[in-house]
Amino acid sequence: MYDVVVVGGGAAGLSGALALARSRRSVLVLDSGEPRNGPAAHMHNVLGRDGTPPGELLADGRAELLRYGAELVSGRAESAIRAAGGFRVALADGQVVRGRRLLVTTGLVDELPEIPGLAERWGRDVAHCPYCHGWELRDQRIGVIAAGPLSFHQVQMWRQITPHVLLLLNGMPEPGAEQAEELAARGIAVVGGTIGALETAVDDDGSDRLTGVRLDNGDVVALDAVVVAPRFTARSGVTESLGLQAGTFEMHGFVLGSHIPADGSGATSVPGVWVAGNVTNLGATVAVAMAGGQTAAAAINMDLIAEDTREAVAGYRHRIATMFSEEAWEERYRGRDAVWSGRPNPVLVAEASGTPAGRALDVGCGEGADAVWLAGRGWQVTAVDISTVALGRAAGHAATAGVADRISFRHADLRQDDPGEGYDLVSAQFMHLPPDARRELYTRLAAAVGPGGTLLVVGHHPSDLATTVGRMHFPDMLFTAEEIAGLLPDGWKVVTAEARPRTVTDPQGREITIHDAVLVAQRDA
Repeated sequence: MYDVVVVGGGAAGLSGALALARSRRSVLVLDSGEPRNGPAAHMHNVLGRDGTPPGELLADGRAELLRYGAELVSGRAESAIRAAGGFRVALADGQVVRGRRLLVTTGLVDELPEIPGLAERWGRDVAHCPYCHGWELRDQRIGVIAAGPLSFHQVQMWRQITPHVLLLLNGMPEPGAEQAEELAARGIAVVGGTIGALETAVDDDGSDRLTGVRLDNGDVVALDAVVVAPRFTARSGVTESLGLQAGTFEMHGFVLGSHIPADGSGATSVPGVWVAGNVTNLGATVAVAMAGGQTAAAAINMDLIAEDTREAVAGYRHRIATMFSEEAWEERYRGRDAVWSGRPNPVLVAEASGTPAGRALDVGCGEGADAVWLAGRGWQVTAVDISTVALGRAAGHAATAGVADRISFRHADLRQDDPGEGYDLVSAQFMHLPPDARRELYTRLAAAVGPGGTLLVVGHHPSDLATTVGRMHFPDMLFTAEEIAGLLPDGWKVVTAEARPRTVTDPQGREITIHDAVLVAQRDA
């Protein structure tokens, strides 16, 4: 399952894929290898790449994509359907690929007038766009073939390029009075009749070139290039399989052909499907198509971020709701031979060393390292945990250490079970709970300390979340020592309430400083 499957490997598709790959999205580009501008020798109005062959731009774009981890597959996508988690795209060769989102950049087909020899010269000396080919055809003899109302606009655009421009009616009606006046004012001649064929000549080097058009009456109009207004038809097979029908596309009040409608970001009426380039904007040049691909990619990335966030919140809530259950802790301990290091917590060692032994409550004893260490120094320990698997391991470690007779292991959930009372030391090491449950637990633990006894609480300090230690990110469950001290009633002395630094190695192998929230408080005798 890719984050995004891009259908179409032209300028729009590659541009969109590049933006997505650089945002660390998994991207697959499906390319049928039929770029619309394939017949053109060069592309223009692409800043910094003007005059570059279209194939060179696409080759460079594919190489860039691969550097960012995107994948490319040569093949024609024929249809797509919505499936669990996204879409399934079927290729002509039988392959099926899946993506959470689709970016369709399949371009369009130029439907040319049926004039013998016209299609063969398309992209050479048969052109349509003055922005694409105008400079190269400047000051030459150009004939604009009339194909509808747009042609009168088109011939005026080419008049900007050359003073030697003709309007070839090719069977279309004569221009009206206003249009005829405009054409005459700009020196644009109107040629009647129907075009029968294109005239060409072969130069000494073997290359051929256009020399004019032959009319049905036998007259030949000498020209260096011909301009046509093709009908632009979106390649809409994939989108139509998703229920997206092509609609009429207009520009400057003229109907240019069919396209897939979309909003300004390229989003279609089918959630999860975007379009970019000529499949939706029939007038898009290479640069505009590239910009459309990038615009759509940004919208897709934001849509995926929103979905990722919704799923993360649902998972976050589920973990909070289940992570403190007995079943969750049993599963955690069963999943590994040892969850903890087997060494006692260093703050316990620092604070309890040299303290006269008495009765101790080890809250959440886990596999027993703290309880064994205390018992080895003469303490009589009650070791409590919610997990029977952990308690079994702790009992085994106590027996191995020869201190089993000084430890009483108890299976209990101290969020609701009575911890007992009269302890000389209550030690709670890294017991992190949601705020309400935390206040209730630590209030109960404080009450379990006998007169003159000590409450020792150690936790991950909230500042650790700003480090690279890799702490589980539950901000509400972290606390400061001052917060726990604030739960104590009258009759207590706070000995220590601080963020105590220590040095650790993060998952990337860097040495960093983190802080433990350390509270040491003594109850009045």
